[in-house]
Amino acid sequence: MAFLNRLGSILRVSWPWLRIPFWLVMGLLFGFLLPYTLILNARLQDRFNDLVFAVPTRVYARPLPIEPGRAMTPAALELELTFAGYTTSGGGQVPGSYAKDGSRFTIASRGFAGPDGGELPHRIRVGLGNGQITSLVDVANGKPMQEAHLDPARIATLYGAQQEERRIVRLDNVPPLLVSGLQAVEDRDFKNHIGLDFSAIARASFANLRAGHTVQGGSTLTQQLVRNLFLERDQNMLRKVNEAILSLLMEAHYSKGRIMEAYVNEVFLGQQGSQAVHGFAAGGEFYFGRRLEDLRPQEIALLIGMVKGPSYYDPRRYPDRALSRRNLVLQQFHDTGLMDDAALKTAQATPLGISSNAQLPHNRFPAFMQLVRAQITADFDEAALRDGSLSIFTTLDPAAQLYTEQAIVTTVKSLGKRGEAAQAAAVVTDISTGRVLAVVGSRDPGDQGFNRALDARRPIGSLVKPLVYLVALSQPSRWSLASIVDDSPINMRQPDGTPWTPKNDDREVHGQVPMVDALVHSWNLATVNLGMAVGVSRIKAFLESFGLEDVNPSPSLLLGAVDLSPLQVAQLYEYVAADGHALPLIAVRGVMDNKGQAIKRYEVKGGNGEYQTAARLTTWAMQQVVTSGTAAAIGNSGLSWLHAAGKTGTSDSQRDSWFAGFTGEHLAIVWMGRDDNKPTGLYGATGSMRVWQELFRKLPTRPLSTAPGEGLEMAFVNPQSGKRTDPQCEGSRQLPFVTGYMPDQEEGCFWQRFKGMFGGGDAEPAPPVPSNPTD
Repeated sequence: MAFLNRLGSILRVSWPWLRIPFWLVMGLLFGFLLPYTLILNARLQDRFNDLVFAVPTRVYARPLPIEPGRAMTPAALELELTFAGYTTSGGGQVPGSYAKDGSRFTIASRGFAGPDGGELPHRIRVGLGNGQITSLVDVANGKPMQEAHLDPARIATLYGAQQEERRIVRLDNVPPLLVSGLQAVEDRDFKNHIGLDFSAIARASFANLRAGHTVQGGSTLTQQLVRNLFLERDQNMLRKVNEAILSLLMEAHYSKGRIMEAYVNEVFLGQQGSQAVHGFAAGGEFYFGRRLEDLRPQEIALLIGMVKGPSYYDPRRYPDRALSRRNLVLQQFHDTGLMDDAALKTAQATPLGISSNAQLPHNRFPAFMQLVRAQITADFDEAALRDGSLSIFTTLDPAAQLYTEQAIVTTVKSLGKRGEAAQAAAVVTDISTGRVLAVVGSRDPGDQGFNRALDARRPIGSLVKPLVYLVALSQPSRWSLASIVDDSPINMRQPDGTPWTPKNDDREVHGQVPMVDALVHSWNLATVNLGMAVGVSRIKAFLESFGLEDVNPSPSLLLGAVDLSPLQVAQLYEYVAADGHALPLIAVRGVMDNKGQAIKRYEVKGGNGEYQTAARLTTWAMQQVVTSGTAAAIGNSGLSWLHAAGKTGTSDSQRDSWFAGFTGEHLAIVWMGRDDNKPTGLYGATGSMRVWQELFRKLPTRPLSTAPGEGLEMAFVNPQSGKRTDPQCEGSRQLPFVTGYMPDQEEGCFWQRFKGMFGGGDAEPAPPVPSNPTD
């Protein structure tokens, strides 16, 4: 009481002197500091209550199906695993890792969710042999499996203006060691302080004063989060005041769990070019190629250690610094009881294990991504793609894409001077689904510029011929592969009045020839005569049924005087390869929102096979092109086992080199030419076909069946007359026909014996294959 009386006396005496400072302080408090705090509070709540981080839209390849009997090679499987961020460091024990023993792989998958469902993580053992998967076993129980899928690789990221890479996780899904370890290293009193830790500030001040420079920080996790979310990096008094006020307000409004979750997703952990890596989940993918929940203690320790200085402790640039910092963090784990002696010793002895290929996948395949954008813009505008936190699941096959890129680069380089100015493009599809597996738009696959696969429309030359023959063969009562067509000179006027006198590339006239030979050897005169008999308007209508516009109405259409892109050609040939079913080409499988819900699925619905038997006859004839025609080099190059169907194409003056070919699983369209439209000196067989060959030397695929197919039957014919004959007759050939439409007329071998009796010699052989086949 005496003390209070004395204090009151002092205040009464001093009040005249203290009155002005007191009211100044009160005025500052209520006139400025309180309103200022209220403004900061509103800003904090607006930002934090709707805390929607700038999560980019992610784009994924297709999940890799693993099933016995599927075409696969060890090289292709390892390529797929590496591209998806799988490493050998976990030895097939840790999710996201694999072990290889010859042609056997042990894979610890990560599991995934997609628009068509998903798959839980599991360990599988995959056996390979003879170009296919021979066995699939669940390691957990040793039982064979029918099918498994590996999680799809991320192939691109559609960023907003912030250029920040994140992968949002809920606190419940964060490894407990990361949460407790983060507190042990950065803020041991996190659960108890009010946003500011005055004891930590005092300890840091004393340590820094004793060292003569900054050696220790006293900021809390809350303060660090405030700096990342709201403040500039300037070091000044106003920033420190703002940081303190916002930290106190954040602790007053939000739970410790909410603050920790925000920190885990916001913390800055590195940079790649203009792209910033935020959050431990993105950091785990960026440095280790694995998801946050799959990280090992030493990897968690490195990420926590990098919080102090992501650039200074960058493990790719400064591995020694990073290793030292990681081991220090591991020691702190041990000192706080998070790790025992044995675990500490093991973790500190482990290498950093940074994945060389775990980079931010920002638009790795620009040509394919342009097709993806084109196909989803009807449902999602640009703003939704950049700011919608979406997951886009595409049809891209990483092995097909990378092998196609390599094939183009290798072929262009091998052409020497002819390849110096040449450009190239290619499209690869799955013939059974119409899914686009690969798109290359330039000789430089990473070129972000002009996409020739989608936007370069060039004359397709002889690639049109199989379609001309298909339309003819759709009338089996009139035409068959044995029908005799006229390969004789043509002189006509086109609709515009200009004269047109086409010639064969070999400058020869072959007279009356079987239709199959006209296609196999790509004879122009026979094709034009056939097309005129079928009707140019009918062929034009067939092409336009695939969505093509302004198709050339002149007879020159029959020799490929129509400008198409490789993608448009792929759509035409997909019809033939898919057994006469109209399958629209798609590059997107589905789209999911940030909650994992499918909001859009893209499904292929094939049309009726109206010309199915005609497509099968055309396919059979195109297989003969590869066996003995203009694409015979494929059969002679070790790829004969594919029984591929193909067609070469060359435009006037060798300006464009084309090849279209398909196996039992894949269709690939390749174009080569010059952007200035000057001659390349390349035929279809000497340019684009070489790219196709390079691709299918590596790409796992199934051979195309040599059976004629349902609805067709084989018969022997005399190729000179098109009439049925006996198999033993010299020169007779076996050809497929639509069931019920085999030639009515028959002839035996008497005509041969009669000719031999009078010195006529052997029957005239089939026209020889040119030594350098062209189109």
